[in-house]
Amino acid sequence: MCSNFDPIKINKSSWVNEHFKCELPQGDWDANVYSTAPVPFVYLDDGQVKCELAQFGLVPPWAKDKKRHGRHTYNARTETVHTTHSYASPWRKCKFGLVLANKFYEPLYDASGKNWVPAGIFRSDGEPTAIASIWERFVNQDTGEVTFSFSMLTVNADEHPLMSRFHKPKDEKRSVVVVEDKDFTQWLNAKHDNAKELLKLSRDGYLDYSAPEIKISQKSLF
Repeated sequence: MCSNFDPIKINKSSWVNEHFKCELPQGDWDANVYSTAPVPFVYLDDGQVKCELAQFGLVPPWAKDKKRHGRHTYNARTETVHTTHSYASPWRKCKFGLVLANKFYEPLYDASGKNWVPAGIFRSDGEPTAIASIWERFVNQDTGEVTFSFSMLTVNADEHPLMSRFHKPKDEKRSVVVVEDKDFTQWLNAKHDNAKELLKLSRDGYLDYSAPEIKISQKSLF
C-alpha cells in the first residue's frame, strides 16, 4: 500500500505528451503528498485522454465530508474493490486511470519490527512511475463544484523480491500496481477481464529503492 508519494514534476511535461498526447495540468502541486492532496492524474473523458489535478483519496458522490472520506480511501484492494461501497461504482463503470509519480514510499523495517525508515521506490530507468487507479468525478448540482478523486489499486506482494521487503515483518506485504509504458493505453481503455490481467506486480528489476540507514534505538536491543 502507499500513503505518500512524490508526484511527477513539471519538467516531465514532454514525457507526458509523448506517452499520452496531452499536457500536464495548469496549477501547483506539492513535491511530496499524502491523502487529500491534488496531483496530476491521467484518465479518459469520452474517449479522450486527459491529465488533470485530482484528489489522492477517492470520494464517492454520497460522501458528506470529502476531505475526511479521502483520508481513508487512498488505496483500494483489488481483491475487494468490486464490493467495497466507496469503490464498487467506479470499478463497475471501468473508470481506470493512472497517477504519475517520481517516487512512492513504503516503510522499511529492521528485523525487530520496531525501527523503520521511509523507503523511496522508483523505476530503475529513472522514468516516471504510472500507478493503476480507479477514479470518480462528479458535479455538485447546487454549487457547480467539481470533485475529482482517485484511489491507487493494490495487490498482495508476499512473494515479490522487492515489494515483500516493506512493512512490518509479520504483516501482509502489499504493493501498488505499476503499469508499464506499453500497457498505458490498454489500461485506460480496459474492461474487467483485461483489467485483471494488468493488475499484477512489477517484473523483477523494473523497480528499485533507496532508503536512509535504520537507526536502532537502545530499547530495541532488549
